[in-house]
Amino acid sequence: MKRQFLALSIVTPNGTRIAEGIKTLEVRSWVPTRLPVKDLLIVENRNFLNKDIDEEEGVAVALVDVDSVHSGRNDEIEPACASAWSEGYFAWALSNIRPLRQPVKVLVKRKIYQVELDLP
Repeated sequence: MKRQFLALSIVTPNGTRIAEGIKTLEVRSWVPTRLPVKDLLIVENRNFLNKDIDEEEGVAVALVDVDSVHSGRNDEIEPACASAWSEGYFAWALSNIRPLRQPVKVLVKRKIYQVELDLP
């Protein structure tokens, strides 16, 4: 049975790092319109999407919950799997990470978007 999911694209290899529980913070310049975000589908893709019209094919790798967002800190580089820290960004705390048993091809868009999937 198909179900609607909110999805977020993550450039490779960080979608896999989230699915493996290595990356527990996602850093963005914006915040979700409401919290918590439950069952957020993490979709890994190859390229940064810079324009709202940008799309490409990706692979859904995990479901996560985003319970809180806070101003990013310079001591959070490791859990964010980042190479540097910049002021003005937000850290999304990822919890309840559930890797998908079988990755599924999904269209990738910017920001949080909706997809319809049939997941077991």
